[in-house]
Amino acid sequence: MTTTNEEPVNVATVSLGQVVVTTSLWTTLLEHLSEGESLRELAGLLERHRHGDFGDVGEQDWEANLLALKHGTRLLSTYVVGPVIVWCITEADRSVTTLLLPEDY
Repeated sequence: MTTTNEEPVNVATVSLGQVVVTTSLWTTLLEHLSEGESLRELAGLLERHRHGDFGDVGEQDWEANLLALKHGTRLLSTYVVGPVIVWCITEADRSVTTLLLPEDY
């Protein structure tokens, strides 16, 4: 995956709606971290996503996210927690944000 070294976008915070974590992501995180550490990591990722730091997405997804902020479409961020890749997807209507493993998609 190609990554970009873009700085976080200077935007008002994104509404996350209801936050959902898939069972498979949670189980995988608990194989590597304690419950408290997992919760802190996920909270940190949500804050980054909320403030326009899309993490390790490729250039095409970064550009799509910039357009999504202007036009109200889906946002995708990618983060790495230890050996675990975490996707964070906020739906276009901003009603729900899901934290998941890529293979959950």
